[in-house]
Amino acid sequence: MEKNIHKYDFTINKENRNNHKKHGSLLIWFTGLSGSGKSTIANAVEQALFNKGIHTYLLDGDNVRKGICSNLTFSQEDRSENIRRIGEVANLMMDAGLVVLASFVSPYREDRERVKKIAGYTNFVEVFVNTPIEECEKRDVKGLYKKARTGEITNFTGVNAPYELPLAPDIEVDTTQLDLEAIVDLIIKQILGKIQKK
Repeated sequence: MEKNIHKYDFTINKENRNNHKKHGSLLIWFTGLSGSGKSTIANAVEQALFNKGIHTYLLDGDNVRKGICSNLTFSQEDRSENIRRIGEVANLMMDAGLVVLASFVSPYREDRERVKKIAGYTNFVEVFVNTPIEECEKRDVKGLYKKARTGEITNFTGVNAPYELPLAPDIEVDTTQLDLEAIVDLIIKQILGKIQKK
């Protein structure tokens, strides 16, 4: 089938779109346990970028599973496919000239590495929200840890499914050590140089 697929090169490309928006594209990938604060941080970082005139879009695990990934389970194979799809969607959004923020548990290193390859290593920033599991369980706003501990939920990351720690994240934060404002400032300082047009 691949031999019958031919890429069409359109007149307007990513560089044109970046020039039009006056900033570069980037994928900021937030990974960490459920309840670690990924979505809260991603939301606050997007707000800060938006306030600076940066064109953004935020992809979040729960929201994506209601649409493009609604047919997937939480098995290891489906988790990998979920992340692969998100990587491809994020790459299209970067081609559109956006700074994409993606908040996903993404427990497997191999899956995160695949997204880096899809996006391009220079276009990818991995943010490891390294909040201790004890704190994540204390928060448990969705009641998921409780359900996992009683066996009501299987394949739940950190309880009855693994989380493979990032080996060399670009940014690592612990929400028990820094407040939201400090975390956002740290991330913004690290990424602005990557997206600002010279």
